Amino acid sequence: MKTKISLVFKTFFVCCLLATFTTNAQTKTLENQTSSYIPTDQLPTSPEVKIGKLSNGLTYYIQNNGKPEDKVELRLAINAGSILETEDQRGLAHFMEHMNFNGTTNFKKNELVDYLQGIGIEFGADLNAYTSFDQTVYILPIPSDDPKKLDKGFQILHDWAGNALLTEEDIDEERGVVIEEYRTRLGAATRMQSKYLDKIAYKSKYADRLPIGTKENLETFKYESLRNFQKDWYRPNLMAVIAVGDLDVETLEKKIKDNFSDLKNPKNPKPREEFGSENHEETFIAIEWDEEATGSQVQIYYKDKGERKKTKTISDYRDNMVEGLFDQMINNRLSEYSNKPNPPFIYGFSYKGGIIGNKDAYQSFAQTNDTGQLEALKTLLEENERVKRYGFKASELKRAKKDFLARLERQFKNKDKQESGRIVGRYIQNFLQESPIPGIEWTYNFAQTELPKITLDEVNALINKFLHNDNRLVILTGPKKEGLKKVTEQEVIDLLKSVEKAEIKDYEDEAVREHLMPIKPKKGSIIKKEVSNEGQINETTTLTLSNGAKVIYKKTDFKNDEILFEAYSYGGTSLYSDEVLKETANANRGLFEAGIDGLTKNDLNKLMSGIIASVSPFIGNLSEGMRGAASPKDFETMFQMIHLYFTKLDKDPEAFASYISKQKAFLGNILSNPNISFSIALNEFTNEGNPRYTGFPTEVDLDKANYDLAYEKYKERFANAGDFNFYFVGNINEDKIAELAETYIASLPGNSEREMYKTTTFRPKSGAHEFIYYKGTEPKSQVNLTYSGEAKYNVNDARAMNVLGEILSIKLIEKLREEEGGVYGAGARGSISKLPYGRFNFSISFPCAPENAEKLSQASIAELEKIIKDGPTETDLNKVKKALLLSRKDDLEQNRFWLSTIKGADYNQSDINNVINYERNINALTTKDIHDVAKKYLTGGYIKAILLPEE
Repeated sequence: MKTKISLVFKTFFVCCLLATFTTNAQTKTLENQTSSYIPTDQLPTSPEVKIGKLSNGLTYYIQNNGKPEDKVELRLAINAGSILETEDQRGLAHFMEHMNFNGTTNFKKNELVDYLQGIGIEFGADLNAYTSFDQTVYILPIPSDDPKKLDKGFQILHDWAGNALLTEEDIDEERGVVIEEYRTRLGAATRMQSKYLDKIAYKSKYADRLPIGTKENLETFKYESLRNFQKDWYRPNLMAVIAVGDLDVETLEKKIKDNFSDLKNPKNPKPREEFGSENHEETFIAIEWDEEATGSQVQIYYKDKGERKKTKTISDYRDNMVEGLFDQMINNRLSEYSNKPNPPFIYGFSYKGGIIGNKDAYQSFAQTNDTGQLEALKTLLEENERVKRYGFKASELKRAKKDFLARLERQFKNKDKQESGRIVGRYIQNFLQESPIPGIEWTYNFAQTELPKITLDEVNALINKFLHNDNRLVILTGPKKEGLKKVTEQEVIDLLKSVEKAEIKDYEDEAVREHLMPIKPKKGSIIKKEVSNEGQINETTTLTLSNGAKVIYKKTDFKNDEILFEAYSYGGTSLYSDEVLKETANANRGLFEAGIDGLTKNDLNKLMSGIIASVSPFIGNLSEGMRGAASPKDFETMFQMIHLYFTKLDKDPEAFASYISKQKAFLGNILSNPNISFSIALNEFTNEGNPRYTGFPTEVDLDKANYDLAYEKYKERFANAGDFNFYFVGNINEDKIAELAETYIASLPGNSEREMYKTTTFRPKSGAHEFIYYKGTEPKSQVNLTYSGEAKYNVNDARAMNVLGEILSIKLIEKLREEEGGVYGAGARGSISKLPYGRFNFSISFPCAPENAEKLSQASIAELEKIIKDGPTETDLNKVKKALLLSRKDDLEQNRFWLSTIKGADYNQSDINNVINYERNINALTTKDIHDVAKKYLTGGYIKAILLPEE
């Protein structure tokens, strides 16, 4: 369970509220819809979905979808969130969401989670909910091949719609859990946000209605306040039930009618008001800094003066396409800055989208170094101004159209292979935001027809609507530390004025060659073809090439437009001396900031317009290799990239210097975050005495990174393609892959020499140790309890250790969350690894209040000790078994799973047939197996590591 605001803090822009206040993609995303092109101005609705409304006003959406098999994704969407709270209800929209898991008419406290776990539905991973300003959504995947389970699923949804018991005892017990969730939000981002939120949400109720609420109200609210919120807003005319999955529409519709027709609206319902923010003539400027801020950001909002325009007609939809092309082109330009020497920011982007309620804005964002905020702001302003004065180039629009259509084509080709969990979201947003759902077939056909007609003048005209000096907001956030001068409001004002008058040159769109590899290499040959496990689900084909390389592939039909790729060779940095390792550790990733075969990264981005193919090399501790993905139509391009990364990675000191500059900016203040600092310090503690431990890089370390040496070692690591295995999984044409393998892989330099990684004699700390770390000002702690050490690898023990972690996670939630009310979340993980040497690791972790850290640590160990002493219960073991088997059923239809499995079998030198025997092996696990592994590995003491706030 989570508040929607929490999703924001988990995205890559911690301080950026863009995703919190809106779903821009909801009103303009063209990738997620479906139907055939109708030449009328009325926007069609996808024929794949059945939409209806019950007499009580409840709306429903139903779609039959067979991927994954035997599962239906159920959602209950409520058009009510924290914006509707009265002053005495602050935080109660979200609290109400919690209470639906803590006692309803048909499921008393804890019975709901217990029942769902019993049929394999995991709490958190599968079963969940979220609350935002304007909506609350409950999430429930349920098996569709068992009528009783399906009926229970709809009964649960019905209970959520209005049958929460809300007893005083249950409410009081849940206060602690929600306060712990509130505690997880505390930190620099929240503190800074609180100081400028009222400028984003100017004269708006949104500024005072963050979904998590206030600690004071969560602790003291009256029971009746919560009950009133439920009574007022949990009503059928504000609800939608969405059911998408492997079941016929008629059955699902009957279930909805049977279960929800009895819901009643209040006799005198409160009006569901819409809220917005007011316009302001001046430019607002907010400059905030904090001792624990991990980075510096710049945000610019050009707020629309009117309400957001809803997409109702084909003309509206076409307008969205034009905006999408604008976004693509401006961001193509901004991304070029990141790849230049001395970049003004780590990354930057702009787009037109929502910010709050029904308000849109043109927004620009950048993350930069501590002293670079004004330079980053200047760059964003100048690029907007450059477009305003000169517009985009025809060549830019041509590339943007290619990319736009390529993405749509991929989705169109995969339209019959979409997972139900990816489909339900569009119907939720259609109900809550009135976002369009014409369907991918209609969208793709429409784009093919209309994209060529969109002119450069149309796109260029948008900037004049976007930019204006009133209703504008500039936000700068960053770290507060000694020696750093805070940017002043006057400096920002002066910069805004100077850019308007500055001499700005037009953008030069430098031409690049048309082909990645104009001349193909001389072919090698396939000397052997072998089919393994023929006719079984783990069937693979291996091509042994003339240079010694092996190409292993699995043809699947899980996605029509997807091929995934990995390659590896043993060795990696384990073969480096201690000195070479330390000189190159901070340089290896920077190697790939250079281009290939004379093409810079910016050149590559231009050349690859409309092409869906990617390859990323890596050098790891034990191996070197590559990863990638491609559309079948661009399969050859991926092979060309593989060949070029082996033979023609450019050496570009300027690109490397740009990488180091960005790393300094990104990592410079990351230790200010207490949790990150704690994690790094704990790693240093456990690696004390390790001569090969490189740790967290300082600015000095980054300056010492030896690019020349790293480049030479890269060439050495990739000199012998014959030592590599190349894996491909997806919609593969077998004749095509053979031809491409001969052309681009067999032609690489290679021989019969084989390398193996080296294992050092150092072993991290294990056994009984205590590590207490003080960092941060907020009253929040983190607890990590770890058992680890050497162990002879045993596949059965490894399986049991993993299951033990899952079982203990269930017990920790029951004890620490439901009984103690001391945590929001807690978990345990267990593993036994084979490489580079046999080793076990079992960890328990959770955040909590500092005053509870020791007590909850002991409670956690006590739960584990019960298992060590008596073993787990059959009930808990069966819960985990069912969850694992349900998850595996979905995995078996995923290319990513098979790529990992096939490559992993070779890499870890394990039996590929384990995948066939998985169900049998899981079902064969007994409580004795879990008991034995707990006694065998978890009695030698543990490392207790606790983060506490500074005293």
